[in-house]
Amino acid sequence: MRKYVIMGVQGSGKGTQATLLAGDLDLTHISVGDIFRWHVKQHTKLGAQVRRLVAAGELVGDDLVEEVVGERLRQHDWNYGFVIDGFPRNRRQAEFFLESYDIDGVIHLDLPDDEVRRRVLARRLCSRCGMDYNLIAHRPEVEGRCDVCGGELVTRADDTPEALARRLRDYHDKTDPVLELFRGKEYVTTIDARGDKASIQRTVRDRLGLPPYTP
Repeated sequence: MRKYVIMGVQGSGKGTQATLLAGDLDLTHISVGDIFRWHVKQHTKLGAQVRRLVAAGELVGDDLVEEVVGERLRQHDWNYGFVIDGFPRNRRQAEFFLESYDIDGVIHLDLPDDEVRRRVLARRLCSRCGMDYNLIAHRPEVEGRCDVCGGELVTRADDTPEALARRLRDYHDKTDPVLELFRGKEYVTTIDARGDKASIQRTVRDRLGLPPYTP
């Protein structure tokens, strides 16, 4: 059984790399962000809380994150292990996590802040069907319109320069100490996240001693 944590600032490709890793190795990909987005889409009470926080450019509080992660892991549908992204985001969450689970490694996707800004501020969302676009790597055929339904492409409410600046400050203030905690236990493998997704995945596999990635 393999259990990995994948960490990185917003826009570093955590979800993409976790999905590639999980798919080949029969791991369960647990995305904390996806769990919260599901609640938002389903208009649950939790979703309403998350929506308010996101609109203000803030992160979900520790108690709520720990509750959601604990509930998800207690499902024990990860027979061969898991790769979790979006958690832990601060030292308290890391200590909570390590008390309950032995992990095999922490994959740190390292991305400079200026590249984060370039990637995140290029994101667009279809206002009608919710399809994601990125004006750097995934441009629509017709500018400003969704390829799927023709809906208007809009900037996400939390993708303003001001909200992103707050998230970056919060990330470094809270997450850098988590990496130091994990480094002290020799868990961390740092990967340059500026390459293409296939080359990054190959590097991840090589550094962790896992079977090679073949797209």
